[in-house]
Amino acid sequence: MRDALGVGVAVGLSGFAFGVTSAGSGLTLMQTCALSLLVFTGASQFALVGALAAGGSPFTAAAGAFFLGVRNAFYGLRLSQLLALPRAVRPFAAQWVIDETAAVALAQPTRRGARIGFVVTGLSLYVLWNLTTLLGALGAGAIGDTDAWGLDAAGPAVFLALLAPMLKTGTERAVAGLAVLLGLGLLPVLPAGVPVLLAALAAPVVLWADGRRRGAPASREDET
Repeated sequence: MRDALGVGVAVGLSGFAFGVTSAGSGLTLMQTCALSLLVFTGASQFALVGALAAGGSPFTAAAGAFFLGVRNAFYGLRLSQLLALPRAVRPFAAQWVIDETAAVALAQPTRRGARIGFVVTGLSLYVLWNLTTLLGALGAGAIGDTDAWGLDAAGPAVFLALLAPMLKTGTERAVAGLAVLLGLGLLPVLPAGVPVLLAALAAPVVLWADGRRRGAPASREDET
């Protein structure tokens, strides 16, 4: 409950930044609120309005947001086994399969704890995110530059705080480190959202290197 509510409140406040950014990109109040209600994945929402603000076409902006949101499908594969929710509930729970709910649920030691973490995080974040999106869009002119408030950094900061304790092995830390290097290194040269997708290549690269390292001694023994 503590972790879930902490994440819900901290990340939910980022809705202010999205509401202001979306309104500044030319979207109407209804369009801005519909994105938070129906899409409900902050990275994709920011990528969409950011691409529109930069002059991109709606199709290109939507495609980038879609591919960035594909990662949630992989969360769903893991969470479906962990939560084991009834089939009638799964279509509704799928709306809440995002970075924050996955991080909180996967960090719990029991299935009951994972279910509580998932539901409380999803509910608190969904309500607060949509409320602050509305307030941000309504007060876009008065709030001004959201970068000065630092609201857009709340979500990533909370997610990293939850992720860090889960990196227990050298392989996991290597994947995280390489992903950071790829994401930051490609950020200046690629469109928004693409560096995040390419950072996922860190996992197969590190696993391949780890497999080669583990297999090397066995191969030498076989040759001997």
